[in-house]
This record gives sequence, structure tokens and C-alpha cells, in this order.
Amino acid sequence: MTTKTAPMPLPRGFNRRKFLHSSVIFTAGTSLPLSALAQGRRVDSVGLQLYTLRNELSQDFEGTLAHVAELGYKEMEFAGYYGKSASEVRSILEQNGMTSPAAHIQLQALRDDLEGEVERAAILGQKYIVVPILPENQRTIAEYQRTADYLNRAGEVCKQAGIKMGYHNHNFEFIETDGRIPYDILLEETEADLVDMELDLYWIRNAGVDPISYFDSHPGRFSMLHVKDMDEFGRMADVGSGEINFAEIFSHADTAGFKHFFVEHDRPGNGMASVAVSLYTVRNIVF
Repeated sequence: MTTKTAPMPLPRGFNRRKFLHSSVIFTAGTSLPLSALAQGRRVDSVGLQLYTLRNELSQDFEGTLAHVAELGYKEMEFAGYYGKSASEVRSILEQNGMTSPAAHIQLQALRDDLEGEVERAAILGQKYIVVPILPENQRTIAEYQRTADYLNRAGEVCKQAGIKMGYHNHNFEFIETDGRIPYDILLEETEADLVDMELDLYWIRNAGVDPISYFDSHPGRFSMLHVKDMDEFGRMADVGSGEINFAEIFSHADTAGFKHFFVEHDRPGNGMASVAVSLYTVRNIVF
């Protein structure tokens, strides 16, 4: 379990969440002046998993990306392209000074047309193709083993294009099944040079598991993080409004192998406000 440092007392009547939501949209692209006084490392380039803004993107794809760029996000992880070609998407990203290191692609889509997905990723300049979820009817030990084998084989194809396969967890991979932990199968039966893990911090903590133990036992495997918070009731929350100790987790970056930090909220009340608050928080985490 992680240990938190007791927070400094706040002025009476101060509502932290209201303050962040009202002010961060105007300041998310910069750090607080006070933060410059703190010593330590920070995340250089904060990314966004665009599943968070799926409603906004479906209504105004280009406008949503432009707004996200204005907030200060630099890296986009896609979960669908809303009818746009890879070339069109890359052009929009370049116009906004952004890149896309990764995308979530469903396992069946990869099985149906792996070469096409690799070609699309290459056009976009992506370095990772990430399987976002295993269908419910494929969550047996035998299926996890078959999935690990497929990730290795797909990883060989991806490697020729300078791309790596990835796997994104939920909480169910940490539920013991037939005496085994499915996530351990995916880690242990995939090749480190072919398959990386994208660790979703909300879901692993929701499962009651300490992510740091995995960093120590599988160093270098966690190139991507989904930076998501969890409140005291186990619900997903905007980053900074929950209980996850991100500074402690981020401090293991060298061991774990973190390269990309993607903010995400699966069900935000206000998508743009959520990503703005979360960006502000992540940029001011010292580790």
C-alpha cells in the first residue's frame, strides 16, 4: 500500500475542487510559479487518451483536438478516428503541434487486418498499438495464454515497422482464476522486446493491487501509464481529486520504464473540464 504525506491545512471555506475547475482551464498550459521553487522531476510531456472526449470528438473532431492542444496536451492516444484517414489525422495533429505515440485497437480488428493497422500506425508516426480490453467471453486462463501468444506473433509483425504491441489492463486481469493471476500470464508469456504494458492506475488500484510490486518484478515493461484517479469509494475521479499517490508511483519511472503518461477518465461529467484539471495536476506533480 502507498503512504501519503499529510496535506497542508487549507483556509476555512476553501473548496479545492471548485477552485481547480474554475481556474485551471485558463492556466493548465503553464505551471504555478510556486511550483518552480520545488526540486525534483516532472512529466515533460503530458498525453491524453482520447476515449475521455469521445462525445466531443464525434461532434467536432478538429475543434476538439485544437482545444486540447490549447490546454497544453502534446501527445494523443487515439481510441478511434471518427471516419478520418490516417493522413488526415496526422495533418490535424501537426497543425496543432501534437503527436500520437499510441492507439487503442481492438483485438478482433488486429486479427482481421493486422497489416492494415500497422500501416495506419506507421502513417501516424505511432510507436505502440495497444489492445485495450479482452472480451468477457475470452477471460479464461487458456484464452489469456492464447492472447499472450498472439501478442508475441503480432509483435513480430509490428517490429518490422518500428512499432511495439501493448496491452492495457482493467481490474479483472488481477482476479485469481484457476489458481493463476491472468495479468501475470500476459507479462510472463510475452516477450519484453515485442510487447509492453500500458498500466491503468485506476483499474489496478481498484483491484486492490499495488502497482509498485509489478515495477520491481518486471522492470522496464511499463512504457505507458493511464493516469487516472480513484476516490475513497472506489469511483473514478479527475486526477488530483482522488486518493492515488501519483508522486510515489512516478518516482519509480526509471525502474518501470515509463515513457508516456496519458490522462484518462472513462465517464467524465464535463470532458473538457476534466482533462484540464487533470493536466494541471499532472504538470505539478514533483517526484
